[in-house]
Amino acid sequence: MQKINRNVVLALLSLTSLVFLLFQLCYYKFYLSQKNGAVFSKVRGSQSGQDSTRWHVVRKFLGLLSSHNIPVYLIDPLILGLVDKDIEQIRSSPGGPSPECKYFCAPRDFTTFALLDKTWKHEVGLFRTAEKMGFQWLKIINKDPRLDGMDDLSGMEIPLHYIFKLASHAIHLVVFYERSGNFLWHGPLRLKHHMDRKFVPFRKLHFGRYPGAYEKPELLLVSIDDLKVQIPKNPSSFLEEMSHSRFLECRYREARAFFQLYPDDASLDAVEFRKKAKSLLHLAALTLNNLGVKFWLSSGTCLGWYRQCNVIPHSKDVDLGIFIQDYKADIIPAFQNAGLPLKHKFGKVEDSLELSFQREEDVKLDIFFFYEEDDHIWNGGTQAKSGKKFKYLFPKFTLCWTEFVELKVRVPCETLEYVEANYGPEWKVPVKTWDWKSSPFNVQDNGVWPIDEWDSVIQIY
Repeated sequence: MQKINRNVVLALLSLTSLVFLLFQLCYYKFYLSQKNGAVFSKVRGSQSGQDSTRWHVVRKFLGLLSSHNIPVYLIDPLILGLVDKDIEQIRSSPGGPSPECKYFCAPRDFTTFALLDKTWKHEVGLFRTAEKMGFQWLKIINKDPRLDGMDDLSGMEIPLHYIFKLASHAIHLVVFYERSGNFLWHGPLRLKHHMDRKFVPFRKLHFGRYPGAYEKPELLLVSIDDLKVQIPKNPSSFLEEMSHSRFLECRYREARAFFQLYPDDASLDAVEFRKKAKSLLHLAALTLNNLGVKFWLSSGTCLGWYRQCNVIPHSKDVDLGIFIQDYKADIIPAFQNAGLPLKHKFGKVEDSLELSFQREEDVKLDIFFFYEEDDHIWNGGTQAKSGKKFKYLFPKFTLCWTEFVELKVRVPCETLEYVEANYGPEWKVPVKTWDWKSSPFNVQDNGVWPIDEWDSVIQIY
């Protein structure tokens, strides 16, 4: 037998290995990459150091939703922040080819879109198409708070978030629902025990740490990096909303327990008072919102929301709080133009300001102005006949949204601490006899107004 040359054998083996390697690369590029999106070609106009994977994933995702007639809009804060700087240029752009990929080519783990729940219903078909396109998906559901009430604590679950992942990029789709207060709400992102916590870097997601409340946005269709997307017409306003969007649900379970101990007052007088209080609160919210003045439920109105999810029928007024830095001189004439005459004005802008509005034989609206010190916040009170001043101390707090009497309205996020400061540890027990000068748990004497100031700091109409 003729002896085989060792070098020839090695050369043949090397050639075979090289051919096999090239076959694998071609297979991966032209088959697997189309199946699962693992590799993408460069997008035209992308610059060195940028990642076109994100652009391709967003494009495929928008194509997926377009094929199912599902409208979404971009709410990714990082992209909207960039878009806001160029908003005039983007609005006036004819939509032709972009010279560079400026917004969707920055290497990030995910991009965030919003979906209005009522605009689609056929998620099974969407998921099937998504899988054929190579997407993996995750659906996060939780209880529907809109069905909760004093008569029913529903356990029905609804979709709150969807995650679509392709290659190294994920799309976070936040589902918004319309609430009875005529605003949009999204729920928290809470994973069930069986879900893969490594599916995406959940801690980095911009939405889902807590529920959020938003006004219905006006949308604008624009071309961004050659992709047609809808965005909030005013991105800066949306981003400002986002930074103060945290939402608290009324505590119906605790309210039901409260009414088991203290049956609700269902008398005609109580029903009529609550009706008037609701109307007054809606009018006050409309007036202050039109002025751009931020306010929250305070005193007995806040206690009613937190303790029993309703107006306290024996409280006899509606109480609101406003930070003194948000005071505007237009507040008094605005309420008077709305049909609410000024009943009294105590204090001054620099110290213990308090306004009260009331129509004849109607519910009174009290607005307390709050002042911030180094370690606490306080509002003042004035006794008209003596000129005595009082101070009510609260721990520092931030503001959240809630829904109360079919109205989107703010409350202190640290509600329990706020209520306990005002009403003490026994706040759960109803008190029908209340003296504003001595009953509050946090009241302090604060001196006396000088007599020569009484005409300006004690005004009764």
